Amino acid sequence: MRRNKIDIISLGCSKNLVDSEHLIRQLHAAGYMVEHNPSHVDGEIVVVNTCGFIADAQEESINTILELGEAKKQGKIRKLLVMGCLSERFMADLIEELPEVDHFYGKFNWKQILAYLGKSYRDDLASDRILTTPPHYAYMKISEGCNRFCAFCAIPLITGRHKSVPMEQLLDETRNLVSRGVKEFNVIAQDLSSYGLDLYGKMMLPSLVEQMAAVPGVEWIRLHYAYPTQFPWDILPVMAQHPNVCNYLDIALQHISDKVLTNMRRHITRDETLQLIERMRHEVPGLHLRTTLMVGFPGEGDREFDELMDFVRDARFERMGAFAYSEEAGTWAAQNLEDNIPQDVKQSRLEALMDLQESISMEIQEAKVGTTQHVIIDREEEEYYVGRTQYDSPEVDPEVLITKTTPLTPGNFYNAKITAALPFELMATVEK
Repeated sequence: MRRNKIDIISLGCSKNLVDSEHLIRQLHAAGYMVEHNPSHVDGEIVVVNTCGFIADAQEESINTILELGEAKKQGKIRKLLVMGCLSERFMADLIEELPEVDHFYGKFNWKQILAYLGKSYRDDLASDRILTTPPHYAYMKISEGCNRFCAFCAIPLITGRHKSVPMEQLLDETRNLVSRGVKEFNVIAQDLSSYGLDLYGKMMLPSLVEQMAAVPGVEWIRLHYAYPTQFPWDILPVMAQHPNVCNYLDIALQHISDKVLTNMRRHITRDETLQLIERMRHEVPGLHLRTTLMVGFPGEGDREFDELMDFVRDARFERMGAFAYSEEAGTWAAQNLEDNIPQDVKQSRLEALMDLQESISMEIQEAKVGTTQHVIIDREEEEYYVGRTQYDSPEVDPEVLITKTTPLTPGNFYNAKITAALPFELMATVEK
């Protein structure tokens, strides 16, 4: 056990990761050594930043806490603190069921964590953070919370109403991160589409992205988690006109059946969804769309699932993820709809959908063979350099494996000739 050292374990999404990075900065300022996601825990204090979004994530968080609780019993750590979405949502239950935890905090209780440790929170560092990503890219969280209240989603119950970060603060952070070597900005929020409505009375995502793109040193901007209803159309010409705004958009559509969309309370129809996709691809040539779909939601019969399969077959999403519906306590669906689709049916539908997407992904990947792609190098491995194109977000999208024919530097951009394709990887060479 290393004295004056804190290990922080981040679970869940990149938005959680940004929260951990802000906390790490405060702890460093307070004089602690801090390690993020260590290979093995050896600090006297461990902070777990939990995820509470869906059942699998909740289970991972609980299992992590239990493992660390056992380490505490064995004297390997002195204090175990838990924060984040799970504890924000289920605080009372967790306090009762997990006595091995010294203290629970919600999602935004950083000041209380510092106070518990006998330290002071530095307001002058409120917008600063220590990156846990490779130094050439960072996640930029532009808002917190959501006002959409989809039937299945617990996010508003956890994070509260939508709250935008002031634009000047984000632009200052952009300039600061560029000065520290960041070239790629992955813009994230629960709902990008609503950015600015609460502060400025109108959708300000296009203005924010345009001003970020004008900052010298910003090489790539990538947009994650737009909402299809009341989409900010002015973002499309910004993407088309600025070469450093990637032709990439992550927009969760969830389903295509009008019946299921109504049950989900998505406030959009099948026809409106199809028009949305058509207009996006028309205004931003070469756009790669990433979406998330759900199977097994109440009201999804065989006909509705077949409609979803046909939709995916026709839309040919460049990137797609999917998951089976899991009832979440406190949501509108949990209170008003019966979760009556058997788990094995949900699983078979999920597998069928992902098998279809894999074949589509393979065809899209193969179309890139013979082309030259602008690639950023993330890391060096034994046999390859590993990079990504503008169409690939870190952690979730395909990577480019580059044969070691010439030395390359992580964090730099190169033009790579694509030589072969796999469903979720590209092979390439770089000749200097």
